[in-house]
Amino acid sequence: MLNISIVLYHPQWEQEVLPLVRELLRVRCLRKIYLMDNSEEQADKQGLKAISPKLRYIFCGANLGYGRAHNIALRESVFYKTPFHLVMNSDIVVHAEDIDAMHDFMQQHPEVGQLMPRVVSPDGQQQYLAKRLPSPLDVFGRRFLPKWLMARRNRRYELRDKDLNRPVNAPYLSGCFMFLRTEAVLQARLFDERYFMYPEDIDLTRTIHRNWLTLYYPEWTVTHAHTRASYKEKHMLRIHIQNMCRYFNKWGWLFDRERRRFNASI
Repeated sequence: MLNISIVLYHPQWEQEVLPLVRELLRVRCLRKIYLMDNSEEQADKQGLKAISPKLRYIFCGANLGYGRAHNIALRESVFYKTPFHLVMNSDIVVHAEDIDAMHDFMQQHPEVGQLMPRVVSPDGQQQYLAKRLPSPLDVFGRRFLPKWLMARRNRRYELRDKDLNRPVNAPYLSGCFMFLRTEAVLQARLFDERYFMYPEDIDLTRTIHRNWLTLYYPEWTVTHAHTRASYKEKHMLRIHIQNMCRYFNKWGWLFDRERRRFNASI
């Protein structure tokens, strides 16, 4: 069985959320879909409830941040002993049959704690969302230094030096689509709620990676309309920088032996 959680903030209900929800309700192994709404105004709860009893809308009452809102749903997966939990964005296009196939794969491979399929843009271009663990230079250099200066390092960081038509056990998988084994997430103590957004997916994946495989698995493909908000809005850039500083304060700026070991083992 599988739970799915989606965190929303001023969502496009008719264009984005409801078409996705209707597709997800076709998933055979589905137990519950959690819509975690971080918006200031509450949506029509009764209207959403009428769509399906498997759909649960939770109005958070404030913008809790990405990881903290997902944790509300993850704790229910832990409480009800739901073996798998899919964390995903509302701007993802995925086929229900592929989610069922991922569920079957995870059942057959108990050593896998987390899985992410191939992710492409709406134009079909691959998004390089399976990565090595970042150093401060990887994060801040690609933002503030010339592209030509960071090109070689960025290629390695984004695993472009690997054959991405084959599975890769990567220590950093994007939060846009995280197919998680609930046991592995519980062992990792869920998302670290000190991050408002951005590095919570790095933090969780690397913690799971200690004891489980965290697989980029290109047999399935999802489409992601990646907005890269921190590249467009100064407010989001400030949030990104603040939270990446929290990440490096936790794991180490220059001296992070686990980062070196994980990155070398790919």
